[in-house]
Amino acid sequence: MNLHEKLPGSGRRVLISGASRGLGRALARAFADNGDRVAVHYGSREEEARATLSSLTGEGHVLVGGDLSDAAGAADVAERAADGLGGIDVLVNNAAVNLPHPLAETSYEEWAALWQRHVSVNLLATAHLSHLAARRMIDRGTGGRIVNIGSRGAFRGEPDHPAYGATKAAVHALGQSLAVSLAPHGIAVASVAPGFFETERVAHRLSGAEGAAIRAQSPFGRAGTAEEIAAAVLWLASPAAEWASGTVLDLNGASHLRT
Repeated sequence: MNLHEKLPGSGRRVLISGASRGLGRALARAFADNGDRVAVHYGSREEEARATLSSLTGEGHVLVGGDLSDAAGAADVAERAADGLGGIDVLVNNAAVNLPHPLAETSYEEWAALWQRHVSVNLLATAHLSHLAARRMIDRGTGGRIVNIGSRGAFRGEPDHPAYGATKAAVHALGQSLAVSLAPHGIAVASVAPGFFETERVAHRLSGAEGAAIRAQSPFGRAGTAEEIAAAVLWLASPAAEWASGTVLDLNGASHLRT
């Protein structure tokens, strides 16, 4: 698919969580370039989120700040996004935390706190926003799309980030459960499982001593790009991808193969 080719179904109302920078920014741009209107959500990076918003093509995009780590915050974000856009046709659950906590080097107090943080943002926020968006789709009666951003780490293990790997595995499972339950309402749910890809957050790792090893993870000899992930999400959110509901799409440049 041409990355700049519009897919069928443009003009939709799209909520993207965690869209201030990195993959979230690439997702917002991909949907905006497709002719969709985007609610750019951010947690604490308002300045970067405003930069994302100002970079979007088209009109009618909105900025929505809010803490997704509790149920009330998620409800507020969904309500303000729906009010700003006039509804929600597509939800992309991208917001996540990924903080190191190798067991042998992490105190129990820090371990417990970090697990709670990962579960609250990576898993529960995804579940809460999915309910809030899907209920609106069901009440409107015209279907919709939910796409979750998972991770290759859900399959290969994350020794220094076990809560991240575990919560992303749970996100994949959640998406498959919702795919079955929401299909009668015309709502398709899918997930992507990216491997390592370039963003400003990991630029120092690619340019540093471990950069060559990271690129060597893939037989293509490079890291992925946020734009490649966004293009796949855009397709999964399209009307043409209904039959892909329930899938977990690997996007890792053949760096981790599973059956």
